[in-house]
Amino acid sequence: MKRLLAAGSGPIYQLDRAFRDDERGPRHNPEFTLLEWYRPGWEHQALMEEVEALCARILDRREPFVRRGYRQLFVEHAGVDPAEATPDELNECARRHGLGETVGMEDAGIDDWLDLILTHVVEPRLAGTGGLFVYDFPASKAALARVRHEPEPVAERFELYVDGIEVANGYHELLDAGEQATRFERDRAARRERGLPDVSGDERLLAALDAGLPPCAGVALGVDRLVMLATGAASIDEVMAFTIEKA
Repeated sequence: MKRLLAAGSGPIYQLDRAFRDDERGPRHNPEFTLLEWYRPGWEHQALMEEVEALCARILDRREPFVRRGYRQLFVEHAGVDPAEATPDELNECARRHGLGETVGMEDAGIDDWLDLILTHVVEPRLAGTGGLFVYDFPASKAALARVRHEPEPVAERFELYVDGIEVANGYHELLDAGEQATRFERDRAARRERGLPDVSGDERLLAALDAGLPPCAGVALGVDRLVMLATGAASIDEVMAFTIEKA
């Protein structure tokens, strides 16, 4: 889709199938449906408004969705500042919230601990809170998003939670091909350190960025999870025709 944007497509969307191996649970199936769209000339804050309008209509929600910075959310719900904490302090935070000895975290870095605390401490406290946008993630979690360097480096991306369920992930898209290539190489190095298979960078995407991607914001919305919320289903299995076990 970014290659099409670089070729002059203008605003673009698709309803497509996505795949993630080894993810299975009440909210996960290895094959799932995404609604993805891009808005040239927009930034992530404006895109949040459109995502809210869509989800509020589908879910018949009349209360405005709340917006919280990633850092603020951690301080409120986990009692730790993700911008200042060391790995040891994040380890202690996890212990304080009942996680104890966590398997596989012996050599964990800051991002590993932040992911653990987000999923096991922060997210459970979002149940029943309605629509909540989390924005301004740590710069290390930028992925495909721009990084804003004032007053501190933060990734211009957001995630939408509805009653504690993550529904959407959006970016103010990175346009710099050189920076994206550097991130790809950094990710490859991290995979090598963990003994994971090597995955080369997307050269066609880098070529599109180099040719000139227009300033834009994009989002991927989990359709199955949205249907879960709309129907009151307790598991993604209830809203899918064929789960991985029946494929």
